Amino acid sequence: MTVGVLFDIDGVLVTSWQAIPGAAAALDAVRRRARPLAFLTNTTSRTRSEIAASLCAAGMDVTPDEIVTAAALTAEYLRSTYPDARCLLVNHGDVTEDLPGVRLDDEHPDVVVLGGAGPEFDHDTLSRVVGLMQQGVPVVAMQGGLSWVTDDGVKIDTGAYLPGLEAAGGGRVTVIGKPAPTGFITAAALVGIDPEHAVMIGDDVANDVLAAQYVGFTGVLVRTGKFRQAAVESASGTPDHVVDSVADLPALLDALDGEQGAAD
Repeated sequence: MTVGVLFDIDGVLVTSWQAIPGAAAALDAVRRRARPLAFLTNTTSRTRSEIAASLCAAGMDVTPDEIVTAAALTAEYLRSTYPDARCLLVNHGDVTEDLPGVRLDDEHPDVVVLGGAGPEFDHDTLSRVVGLMQQGVPVVAMQGGLSWVTDDGVKIDTGAYLPGLEAAGGGRVTVIGKPAPTGFITAAALVGIDPEHAVMIGDDVANDVLAAQYVGFTGVLVRTGKFRQAAVESASGTPDHVVDSVADLPALLDALDGEQGAAD
């Protein structure tokens, strides 16, 4: 059976929306082999349409409907779990296009929704979130990533704030995107593949690779983006495969196809 692929985007295909060497060719090679594929990203500063446009500008032919964002997953969760709830959104970037059916209300929220971290995660705002948590208002985080890498260096992300908010607010935060299982399973369903026949390729050993392996994917870690050998050595598990970059993916997929064929 042909192995399908879920791509992380930032740090795997692009850094600061500039293509990583070999990324476009690797993606073309996957498409030529007619492999099922999708893109699973914790990026919450851009909509699916904007992400697709940025990837196309970087030389990769990607359509919005191939992209699964943490914002889109969160919208689905909010519609089903808190229908018609008033939501306080704290996010860096305007992603309302990917939040259809979500009622935004900064003044009288029934739910707090945390997107990607940025200047919006200031002292007053986070203090208000803690106060709302202490009043019993539920908090939903679009994703739980700890950091991402730009041309200017490492930037901390939403996951770095969550333990402190939970401790101060006296409640739990529900995480929807990576590393929670929901995103991986939903993205696999999007392209019609079972996790056991899918590869997740990412630059974050914990949130991309080990989290995907936990729900049945084959995990592939790239040595680009936020990759740090120290993080691999201190991780709770071992990636199934480690490659220098996404440029090495087509050859690895061919080898995995051969292994599955032999097993069948």
